[in-house]
Amino acid sequence: MSVRELVVLGTASQVPTRHRNHNGYLLRWDGEGILFDPGEGTQRQMLRAGVSAHDIDRICVTHFHGDHSLGLAGVIQRINLDQVPHPVTAHYPASGRHFFERLRYATAYRETVELAERPVAADGPLVTEGPYRLDAHRLSHPVESYGYRLVEPDGRRMVPAKLAAHGIAGPDVGRLQRDGALGGVTLDDVSDVRRGQRFAFVMDTRLCDGVHALAEGCDMLVIESTFLDEDVRLATEHGHLTAGQAGRVAREGGVRHLVLTHFSQRYTDAADVFERQARDAGFDGEVTVAQDLWRIPVPKRA
Repeated sequence: MSVRELVVLGTASQVPTRHRNHNGYLLRWDGEGILFDPGEGTQRQMLRAGVSAHDIDRICVTHFHGDHSLGLAGVIQRINLDQVPHPVTAHYPASGRHFFERLRYATAYRETVELAERPVAADGPLVTEGPYRLDAHRLSHPVESYGYRLVEPDGRRMVPAKLAAHGIAGPDVGRLQRDGALGGVTLDDVSDVRRGQRFAFVMDTRLCDGVHALAEGCDMLVIESTFLDEDVRLATEHGHLTAGQAGRVAREGGVRHLVLTHFSQRYTDAADVFERQARDAGFDGEVTVAQDLWRIPVPKRA
């Protein structure tokens, strides 16, 4: 059975708190797992969340600040210790290759798994073949940072009434799907477009074109909201977003489910305030103010 969900491993910005670990997010997408921004403590959070090294097929790092990358050393060594039976691919800003290499080889261990490095140097596609396309877009932060966007190809949904009108039933339905036409009836005649699902991951950034490009039309947008709106000056100065800005991005992009995360330690017990400010920005879709170890399902297709 296919599963599409976000497993939240950590939600703190800059420093962990008693209740929030450094960043870490595993996207389960059918049979594949994509680990985003493994901060310090990710390996232990994986254990608590019921996530194993075998669940990781791809690692995506937005930038090389510690709260988004210090967990790489432990995660990579765990992948090798557990002898994960499939190759793992890592994406990260090309300008930070030296940081990735230092973390990858921070201590001695035996390499048993093929770990392919595919650094990101510009906006554009990173993966174009397979069940989804993975794109990267440059963000605006004091160090080079990229957000990631997963897009499932559009498919077709067969319409029973249209099939019946053309007298197509039983095995002929499968033949039509495979061949695209049958007895002068095309696939377009008996089906509708089933829009592929879209997911985006946006971390440390000011408002910029890349944020909007990543968010456009997403079923789920995971986005930093480090600050509340009253601290917008601090947000802009340090290259971050507020809850209201995240809400406006989601509203303008037609997002279905907005997941707010990466919260400053200055706010305690403020989940309702983050949600309210996102709502006040005009977003009327589903909002989740993320907590560590939550599992958040990707919305079902509309």
